[in-house]
Amino acid sequence: MGIDPVEPALSPTVGPKPAARPAVEIDPTAAPDPDPGVPAGPYSEPAGAAEAVGAAVAETHAPHPPSTDVPGGSRELLKLALPLIVSQSFMTVQVFVDTVLLSWHDPREMAASFPAVMWYWLFFGLLQVTAGYTSTFVAQYTGAKRPHRVGAAVWQGIHFAVVAGVLFLVVVPAAPHLIAVGGHTPEIQRLETIYLRCLAFAALPMLVMGAINGFFSGRGQTWTVLGIEAAGTAVNIVLALVLIFGRLGFPELGIEGAGWATVAGSWAAALFALALMLRKKYRDEFGTFSGWRPERELFRRLMVYGGPAGMQVFLDVLVFNAFTQLVGRLGDAALGATTLAIRLNMIAFLPMMGMGQAICIMVGQRLGGDRPDLAEKSTYTGLKWTFGYMSLIALAYVTIPTVLLSVFEGDKEPEQFAAIAALVPNLLLCVAVFSVADAINVSFAFALRGAGDTKYVTALTFALAWPLMVIPTAVVVFNGGNLYWCWVFATLHIIGMSVCFWFRFRGGKWKSMRVIEPGLSE
Repeated sequence: MGIDPVEPALSPTVGPKPAARPAVEIDPTAAPDPDPGVPAGPYSEPAGAAEAVGAAVAETHAPHPPSTDVPGGSRELLKLALPLIVSQSFMTVQVFVDTVLLSWHDPREMAASFPAVMWYWLFFGLLQVTAGYTSTFVAQYTGAKRPHRVGAAVWQGIHFAVVAGVLFLVVVPAAPHLIAVGGHTPEIQRLETIYLRCLAFAALPMLVMGAINGFFSGRGQTWTVLGIEAAGTAVNIVLALVLIFGRLGFPELGIEGAGWATVAGSWAAALFALALMLRKKYRDEFGTFSGWRPERELFRRLMVYGGPAGMQVFLDVLVFNAFTQLVGRLGDAALGATTLAIRLNMIAFLPMMGMGQAICIMVGQRLGGDRPDLAEKSTYTGLKWTFGYMSLIALAYVTIPTVLLSVFEGDKEPEQFAAIAALVPNLLLCVAVFSVADAINVSFAFALRGAGDTKYVTALTFALAWPLMVIPTAVVVFNGGNLYWCWVFATLHIIGMSVCFWFRFRGGKWKSMRVIEPGLSE
């Protein structure tokens, strides 16, 4: 998460303080003639009984009744967040289906797919978040009523995506060397290498899709993002069924077929997204075609703010990879229990990420419209939802751990699973605690990201993870310590981050930050 920029050229621009405004107002973030289904945008709300009657009468005669969304309220935020919450599950569904299909074809291929995916995401996550940071630029330009700058901002992300996607192909020759670090058996390493090499060809289209998705999500058109994700996932699943098992005249490719199915699904989604973005109404209003030219200053801004956001994801993956590798030295049961606990938490965590993205967009739009008060209100509204959701999940971890574990129990190796299952309930106690703390992390971290305070977020991730989690875990492991102590340190790390994010957000420095250049509203 990074330290605050000090150079004037890199510092966020400071917007004027908002003038006093009436309590009832039209949404400052709404673009002219919004697309049907654009969920973002608060509207006026009656303040009393007389006003409520007047509003009801007006609504009766109005051909297009106004929305009753309260600025910064739950309805407004949930309309924006719901498609993002659903779309967050598509990658999980895709990986889950591939895992099941590979386990049916050859259990060794299933085992080999997970390490390959982890290596892929270690590097890809950094690039994806950087390219997808176009959503914050689009949100702030939309809030500032400068639609002519939206297309140019998205194209800077596309330019980055193309270059980064081509460079990512260096993973193809490097794959055997990366896979060898795990020290797995020769056959597993061979399968891991095949899968990782295939995934490397999916990076370019996935990065392009991430940049273009920012055009839709940054303006609040999140249902379109959901459709794009769904299209790519559908193509991937259908082709995986065909290529893994060799159906419809295709050869039986196994794990290689799963990899190429992912590549095809990614290209289908990217081309679909590009076609939607280049529709005439978007070309005319937002310059989605005319803005294709590289802009050095705008590209620099994307790297200055998006780069640290991507680095934060890289550090997160790196830290938890290190944690998992260290815990694995305590034995197979300890590694299995840790992996199972992390996967359970990931399933519950993903919907919260969708809410975090919605908070990020709302903060960007509000700051673009010089309404930090509404940005703050939207953030606390999101916090209430994420905190309530994760509290329910934490309750399930504590009260029904055996029910959750029963989903993963199979007929093979019952003794080995029993050894793992005996450790998981105690680990879920730690997961329950840091799940609630993670609700605070996500809400405030994404709010800061929406303002452009990405360097602080990245610096904090790096500064706290190693002294609070990784180094203490290494000390415990190399001294033959207890698995539970490792998880205690992981929990302290998450709690520490939540406290720091909360203090940073309360400090209010983010309210004067902008990622876009100063300019007059349209």
